[in-house]
Amino acid sequence: MSRSKKTAEFSPNEYVVYPAHGVGQIVSIDEQEVAGLTLEMFVIQFEKDKMTLRVPTAKATAVGMRALSSADIVERAIATLKGRARVKRAMWSRRAQEYEQKINSGDLISIAEVVRDLHRNDDQREQSYSERQLYEAALERLTREVAAVNGVEEVAAQEQVGSVLDGRVAA
Repeated sequence: MSRSKKTAEFSPNEYVVYPAHGVGQIVSIDEQEVAGLTLEMFVIQFEKDKMTLRVPTAKATAVGMRALSSADIVERAIATLKGRARVKRAMWSRRAQEYEQKINSGDLISIAEVVRDLHRNDDQREQSYSERQLYEAALERLTREVAAVNGVEEVAAQEQVGSVLDGRVAA
């Protein structure tokens, strides 16, 4: 089977973002037989989660798989963190659904909005368990992509994001 046009978009050893799982690395492009059909698959490794995902090359863009954000998008996401938290006055269950959708969208700016809105300084009230879970998931997605784009360790990206959040003026 010849390589399709879709595989030209992504190549082995390239980092990509899969919306529901965050940043992963394409380790290979394999052919696999599924239900009698031979499909070309991206094999994506998520090292931190110890998970491997196989995505048909023809479906990669349809499921929202994308290349890493540009440095410009990362700067816009960092700028978003500096903004004032915008918390809607809706019930928590509704807001939690919206936050979950933003995290799973794979959009770095939306993920940064979740981090900004759920971040708590030491002098603010404590987060609920579900609030903390969403915050940590969004923070992890954000720092992994910032680290991959900037070519630094995740710890350095966490420090960068943390310093932006801590430097924000509490109003």
